[in-house]
Amino acid sequence: MDAAQQEATARARELQRNWYGEPLGALFRRLIDDLGLNQARLAGVLGLSAPMLSQLMSGQRAKIGNPAVVQRVQLLQDLAGQVADGSVSAAEATERMDEIKKSQGGSVLSNTTHTTSGSGAPTVKRVVREIQSLLRSVAAAGDIIEAADTLAPTHPELAEFLRVYGAGRTSDAVAHYQSHQS
Repeated sequence: MDAAQQEATARARELQRNWYGEPLGALFRRLIDDLGLNQARLAGVLGLSAPMLSQLMSGQRAKIGNPAVVQRVQLLQDLAGQVADGSVSAAEATERMDEIKKSQGGSVLSNTTHTTSGSGAPTVKRVVREIQSLLRSVAAAGDIIEAADTLAPTHPELAEFLRVYGAGRTSDAVAHYQSHQS
């Protein structure tokens, strides 16, 4: 790889970090490991071609162009977390991945019992993910940050909301949500 290609890859990974919270290579590798997938299966569930997945992972491409694919990534991240904490079995995860694969975006799993806590109320993480998904389906993280910067002088609370939910990490958004619920 020559210097120009290395620079372009580094730039793409930095954009991915801004848009998705981390480079897509790291995110996709974690999903592959956590959900017991291979790249071809992950590409199929997401609705991407294998070459497109590879380009996103390697930093040859920066952005996922289809908002439905972005939402599927977020749904798979939620699912991986549920598998890790033991609330979803491997068999259930396989079934849920098939549901995610068929989804066209939107709130595909909101009618299932897996999205709620024992009390029947949506989990904080699910609520936060829905807010993030909605914002990120409307605009890229860079555009959301730009809008937040524009709002900051006159509406700092709205600017913070946009930054945290539109471009931040889910853990930060959960903390923000919880701090504003008390």
